Amino acid sequence: MSKTTTMVKVAVAALAVLLAAGCDKIDNKAVPNYTVRIDLGSYALWNTYGVSGLGDYRIFNRDKGLPSNFPYNVNTYTGYGGVLLMMGFETSSGDYAPLAYDLSCPVEVSQGVTVSIDSENFDAICSKCGSHFDVLQGAGGPKSGVALTNKLGLRSYRVTPSNGGYMISN
Repeated sequence: MSKTTTMVKVAVAALAVLLAAGCDKIDNKAVPNYTVRIDLGSYALWNTYGVSGLGDYRIFNRDKGLPSNFPYNVNTYTGYGGVLLMMGFETSSGDYAPLAYDLSCPVEVSQGVTVSIDSENFDAICSKCGSHFDVLQGAGGPKSGVALTNKLGLRSYRVTPSNGGYMISN
């Protein structure tokens, strides 16, 4: 076997490994990237509107006025379909942590088609396509349905500590 043939085989094998690795990647960018800024940065705001226990969640949607008594202002933005704030498990740190996702289903990509939380297993479920998403483990990845087949996950947002509370942003 010639040196050139061996180099070509190694290059083809390396390319195959790279392509195979890319096939398992979840696309969490299917939902448009609208601005997110929810200021729960004070202790009082976080205690009133934040989440505390594992599986505790809250939905923020400025257009729908959710939660109904939240003090929205001109600097508050709630993404494409609204924001799901969930107390989950951050796999990278191994700790409980607040996690945030866009409410819009990445299969449907419509502001009007959002996920809801199943109180039994804390999956986020799309009422239209039936896809289930893992929002408790920090990924927002698909668990079943068309989203799993197409490898589409929920868009996630940063939840950053701030003055006794947290800031949600993208």
